[in-house]
Amino acid sequence: MQALYDVAAPAKLNLFLHITGRRADGYHLLQSVFMLIDWCDTLHFDIRTDGKLSREDLSTPLPPDDLVLRAARALQSATSTPLGAHIGVLKSIPAQAGMGGGSSDAASCLLALNRLWKLNLPLAQLQAIGLRLGADVPFFLSGRNAWVEGIGEKITPISLPPSRFLVAKPPEGLDTKLIFSAPDLKRNSDSAILAGFAAHPYHFGANDLQPVAQSLCPAVTQALEWLGGKGLDARMTGSGSAVFAQMLNDVDTTDAPSAWSVRKCSNMDVHPLVGWASSDG
Repeated sequence: MQALYDVAAPAKLNLFLHITGRRADGYHLLQSVFMLIDWCDTLHFDIRTDGKLSREDLSTPLPPDDLVLRAARALQSATSTPLGAHIGVLKSIPAQAGMGGGSSDAASCLLALNRLWKLNLPLAQLQAIGLRLGADVPFFLSGRNAWVEGIGEKITPISLPPSRFLVAKPPEGLDTKLIFSAPDLKRNSDSAILAGFAAHPYHFGANDLQPVAQSLCPAVTQALEWLGGKGLDARMTGSGSAVFAQMLNDVDTTDAPSAWSVRKCSNMDVHPLVGWASSDG
């Protein structure tokens, strides 16, 4: 095998996000449900025998040292493989949206190169590498919708009923670190239980990051109000600035501001690359 093309990297939505505390090292403790949706980036991989890593941006220009290259370099370092790769990245998921686009790209990169380079690392080892890249990466590697706790490393697969969602991302983005460092961020939500969530999966809890995000980025409020004006129960995903709502019936989106990224999405039962790494360790 010399290449892998059309490798999917799906986005996620946080159905709720509670901050339940903070560790001594400053990391926040959270509870959330991460749900995969069919809004995907697409990656292409070609082997390089010279050991070098290169990236080609096929749509949106990426930072020089983005998570895709960092993931590839981390996998090289962990395995001492002499192989390299040329990676094409076709971005579709908006940046600074709270949809996990960069983390998903990194996870799909780890899974694809593990296969392309014939490394055969088990999933647990890939997740350990992924956690050092970002808290959301292990979720995307796990391959299933999940109840997530800790700093993102405690992942319990769950099933969710199929549904449709309307997602709106204004052009303004948000810096995750700025939100988590805000003094008025709520950090003491009560611990939730899975049974409570399961009773109302698409209308449970809240996003504790949303009030801070709205104070920093008025466009979040505008997007929430736009969805609310259509009779939808809207909330922000992750650290924003994208917002979403369950869509029981089709919704007219022709009045959306032209600068927004707006998409009707379905949730996914499993990640398109599920099974690409062995669960045996």
